[in-house]
Amino acid sequence: MASLAKHFVNDPTALVHAGLRAVTYTNPAVALDEANKILYERATSSNVSIVSGGGSGHEPSFGAMVGPGLLTAAVAGTIFASPSAEQIRAAITLLASRAKAAGSEAGVLVTVMNYTGDVLNFGMAVEKARAAGVPVAMVVVGDDVGVGRAKAGKVGRRGIAGTVLVHKISGAMAARGFDLQKVAGVAQLVADNLVSVGASLEHVHVPGRSVTDAADDALAADEVEIGMGIHNEPGSERAHGLALPELVRTMLRQLLDTSDSDRAFGSISEGDDVVLLVNNLGAVSVLELGGITAEVVEQLSKDYKLRPLRVLSGTYMTSLNGLGFSISLLKVPRDTGLGSGAPTLLQLLDDPAEANGWAAAIPAATWDAAANAGASSTASSAAAPPAETATASDSTPSNLKADPAAYRAALEHGLKKVIAAEPEITQYDTVVGDGDCGTGMKRGAEAILEHLASSPSSLTGDVVADVAAIVPVVERSMDGTSGALYAIFLNALVHALRQQSASASGSTSPDWAAALRHSCDTLSRYTPARPGDRTLVDALYPFVDKLAESGSSVADAAAASRAGAEHTKGMKASLGRTVYVGGSGFEKVPDPGAWGLACFFEGLAE
Repeated sequence: MASLAKHFVNDPTALVHAGLRAVTYTNPAVALDEANKILYERATSSNVSIVSGGGSGHEPSFGAMVGPGLLTAAVAGTIFASPSAEQIRAAITLLASRAKAAGSEAGVLVTVMNYTGDVLNFGMAVEKARAAGVPVAMVVVGDDVGVGRAKAGKVGRRGIAGTVLVHKISGAMAARGFDLQKVAGVAQLVADNLVSVGASLEHVHVPGRSVTDAADDALAADEVEIGMGIHNEPGSERAHGLALPELVRTMLRQLLDTSDSDRAFGSISEGDDVVLLVNNLGAVSVLELGGITAEVVEQLSKDYKLRPLRVLSGTYMTSLNGLGFSISLLKVPRDTGLGSGAPTLLQLLDDPAEANGWAAAIPAATWDAAANAGASSTASSAAAPPAETATASDSTPSNLKADPAAYRAALEHGLKKVIAAEPEITQYDTVVGDGDCGTGMKRGAEAILEHLASSPSSLTGDVVADVAAIVPVVERSMDGTSGALYAIFLNALVHALRQQSASASGSTSPDWAAALRHSCDTLSRYTPARPGDRTLVDALYPFVDKLAESGSSVADAAAASRAGAEHTKGMKASLGRTVYVGGSGFEKVPDPGAWGLACFFEGLAE
């Protein structure tokens, strides 16, 4: 819990007010009644107004959803607590009086998530407004299936991230000028066709609250809460050691299994039109949310034959810095009850909105073009490389030969030694770098092993062709600085071997020491790294130098490489990320890249 309990602002009251002011700084179309914590559109409209809100801590919902085409006003409570009925009444009255001054009595739609405090306070405000003669309708959204019928009882389903789809579609209806009855009817239609479920790796910590209280119910390192609510409420189960594919599989079952009488709130079937929303609860990185979204889309296609017409992935409704995500599916009814010529729910979803919290930058025409071309917008876009670049190796026969069986055995042993050393290399790089050296080397080693296993003829005994075939594998699988260094070195090695072949009169063994020396010289033109700079060069040069000595074996060269790598412990770096990391870590561990390369050479020798 320690990291989640650290905040830049620890005064929850000041934080809420500052967050509300920030919305007006980033969207000039929005104004703030700070006393009542109401964000509202500056411009007066004759259309239906839409008011929502709830406890703070769910940003960008609700305040950043205010703007033309979406919410007209949002009312904020304190963190995770409903705003008061008086705040909400003030918002309704403000909008109704401004509309009346502009000659309109189109009315106000109030949308609220199904939490007891919210429903009571919003409901009370609605009744007061009605008593004052304001036309008001109210829609309660309960899209969460994480808690089933038996446990939820009379309370019913909680409202979570799917609510933003209700807001967007009803906001578009209002912007198009539909009357209150029709706007409320479509909002209810969307709510009735929504199912959502969340999962989180940890409870969130509210600024200003005791850390010990929050830690009492903390989840274990390998534990995930399935169905957790957006205020830390428990879900349906806690699971241990669940990898993402199985977690998503479990969540989709809760959303789509019609045989589950406790949770079958929707009736989505194969081939139905659906909209998918994958929502970040606050602390999931953009990269990781992308991985989650891909897993959800691919499982929907494979297991349920559902290809969403729209895929929205991002941060729409958070639980402060919640380390989790939610999945929402909206079944798109073909009949909206609005009659012929009326916009579809998809068109309303695609309508523009000037609100910072709404992110859907892909226009309808782009989605439609993909569908009309016969390609699913959710299918994998991976394609084979162009024919002219599919194979980077040169298949021209050379005069340099080696025993393919012995070559394969040595290479495989060296690569497996690198893979086995990955935890050690990663641990070293965590101390002096960014922790990715071990995984990068492992990824390259695994890719080469896969290449070797791809066919019995992956190694032919033609040294130039065999080394050349490995180069594109390294280029594709290894990135970053070390990937570039290895790629340059190997390309230079191919060039040196090819030159040896051209000067050989007949089949002969390669002069590895000379070829490796040429590669080192080439590498030196692109990097200033030399022995003593604490880089992989500290393990590479000793290997090459020793191999060049008369009578030296590969085992001798590997031992020199290991000694060079060990010598980097305590050596201050002149190059690489270690320079920026600083600290005294370099005194405790060797250079990770040098250590990994020495492991490879030792594997070759063994």
